[in-house]
Order: sequence, then structure tokens, then C-alpha cells
Amino acid sequence: MPATITAITNQKGGVGKTTVAAALLSCLHQRGARVLGVDLDPQGSLGFSLGLDIEHCQTIYDVFRGAAEPQDIIAHTETCDLMPSNILLSAAELEFNKPGREFLLKTALSKVQEGYDYIIIDTPPALNILTVNAYVAADSLIIPMAPEVLSLLGVSQIKETILSVRNYYNSRLKVLGILLNRFNARLNLSREMLELAEQIAAQLDTKVFETKIRTSVSAAEAPAHGISVVDYAPRSKPASDFAALCAEITGVPSASPQGSKGV
Repeated sequence: MPATITAITNQKGGVGKTTVAAALLSCLHQRGARVLGVDLDPQGSLGFSLGLDIEHCQTIYDVFRGAAEPQDIIAHTETCDLMPSNILLSAAELEFNKPGREFLLKTALSKVQEGYDYIIIDTPPALNILTVNAYVAADSLIIPMAPEVLSLLGVSQIKETILSVRNYYNSRLKVLGILLNRFNARLNLSREMLELAEQIAAQLDTKVFETKIRTSVSAAEAPAHGISVVDYAPRSKPASDFAALCAEITGVPSASPQGSKGV
């Protein structure tokens, strides 16, 4: 059975997409799942956050331009397998202009997805051809947002892109939910953003996840150590929250024995 493919997306930068992607990969790995991360952001943040030297390896850019096969660029980290990227991918919008360019990632993943249970795609902070490739390849989307107005605006602008992809390329695409990141329930702003997020979720025919990711300095420190916050600070609030999110997404309680295949 091919992998379940989920893209982490928000056109607004700084909402924690890479943190969410790395943490979910780690949580799924801890549950015994075979996981593949795909870095579609030219900044290469997911690869860097998981300890890769992204400047000296083959990347998803090499696959898109036909210079490498998907299986040949997969790097192996302590957390997961990973298709890395770097700044060369920023040329995608201009360089990949032939008909069918929306299917570059879907075609690449079709060659490797049988070997995994879950594939998590980290997308760039833009609604460009790379993001469209992620939506075309994915079964579902998770939309992280920080409790701030500009983050909320980014979520509302995604709707048109999702509808276009559903209409023309991928009718099965669904939004799993909106994820509130760096959440502090004691702040009025966080509570107000929750109400607004619920309104937008209704427009997207989805929900706001019950799990909210609480703020912590450990989440900011983890990338410098080349591991996710779940591995860097396993007793931290974000690590606990990501375990709960993983349970909410998979429907399997986080107390499941490590190595269980029921994820």
C-alpha cells in the first residue's frame, strides 16, 4: 500500500511549517512507521533541521531536471529518510515551464512511495509552482498558523489555490485541519485567533485541530542540533503536544507501544 502523503503549508513565512514537519516525521518514526520527508523549500530548512549538509548532496532539484532518480537522492537521518533541497530549487518557477510541470513531484514520489507509510512535505512560504506540486502530490494538507493576524491572512489566501488544484489536478485533496502553533491559551490574542481560525476552517470544510502546539524555547533551539524538538527536548511542552497531534492525525493513541505498525 502506497504511503499517505501530507503537505505542511501556509504561504506566510515564520509560522513553523518546518518545525511541524520535522516533529511529525519524528513522532511517526517513534511509532514504528516508515517515513520520508520531502523538502520543497529552496531555503532547505527541513534538511538543515535534521542534520544534513544540504550544500553538498543531491536534491529534489536534480530529480526535477532529470539529472537523478528519486531513490538516488534520498538521504538517511536518525529521524527519517529525506529528499533534501537547497537554494538551486529557487529557479523552479522559471526553469520548469513545460506542460505537466505541476506533476513533477507526484511523478517522483510514485517511484518510491511504496517503501513508506507516511510522506511529509515541507512547502515554501509562497503559492508558487513548488507549492502546487506539493498539493498535486498530496492526499491531505495541514495548515499551521501562528496566533497573529498576518498568519491568518496567509491561511485565507490558500483557499483559492486549493480549489484550483482540486478542480484541475487532484480532486481527492483534503485539508486535515488548521494547526495553531506557538499557542498560549492565557493570551487574549491567542484566544481571538482561535475563533477566527475556526471561521476559516469552516470555509475550507475542515477543522482546527484539538491539539495546539504550545510555545517553548526548545523548539527554536532544536534545528541547531540537527534534530526535531521531539528528540531534542522530549519532555518539553511542544514534544508532548506533537505526540498528541500525531495521535489525533493517525487515530492511534500516543501510548501505543513503540514499533507498533498500527499507525
